[in-house]
Amino acid sequence: MNQNQLFEFLIDESQKPFTGWDFSYIEDTGRLDSEPLEWSYASYLLPYLRQAQTMLDMGTGGGEFLTALQPLPQDTYATEGYAPNFPIARRNLKPLGVNVRMVENDETLPFDDHQFDVIINRHESYYPWEVFRILKDDGQFITQQVGGSDMAELNEWLGADKDDGFSHWNLDYAEKELKKAGFHIIKKYEQFPYTRFYDVGAIVYYLKAISWQIPDFSVEKYMDQLYELHRTIMEKGYIQFKSHRFFIAAEKAQVHPKE
Repeated sequence: MNQNQLFEFLIDESQKPFTGWDFSYIEDTGRLDSEPLEWSYASYLLPYLRQAQTMLDMGTGGGEFLTALQPLPQDTYATEGYAPNFPIARRNLKPLGVNVRMVENDETLPFDDHQFDVIINRHESYYPWEVFRILKDDGQFITQQVGGSDMAELNEWLGADKDDGFSHWNLDYAEKELKKAGFHIIKKYEQFPYTRFYDVGAIVYYLKAISWQIPDFSVEKYMDQLYELHRTIMEKGYIQFKSHRFFIAAEKAQVHPKE
């Protein structure tokens, strides 16, 4: 198979369907790899989960990560804002007793004041004041976020605009917003790990799943740039780009400050 034939083959392979929030098609097969983070989101939150009676998982995707955290607190809820994922999350989580809610507006969540002991959030948007409202006094909010500069180098390679209105989204900004809402910051980290791709098909699969990275992405529009990426990978064996992640564990103070 020559280079052109391999390129066409890998592009065809990238058309496999993506469901929930499951990247196993390219991760478990070693086609995408990421530099380890300096923290473990799960290791930090598990002790709080085991002691909690009520818990919320914001942006559960297809429920894959939450399922792995079993046993779950007695009253566990999850939200999902992406319509195609919602039925997948319900199918996966209902047998575990998890109540899944569709949420379209971070500022109006369908929960009572002081409802949850722990709220977890992995790569999902949130409104600090609303999280504060539904969390019990001394409750924990634990989040890992994708920062605003995530994979900007990939956009540059493809000649795609990265000015998506999230360039400000980093640890410093998120920490200040949580403090304004009344939270006390317990732990925080920020890192720019490399994400490595071993073939162009994995890049296309990734961009189709992460549709907000390049909103106008299509193979046809970026064919020439993708082929150049393919050539680079064939020469070097891989290509890598800087990601952006940060982690915050915060505790709800008992007195809400004035906004």
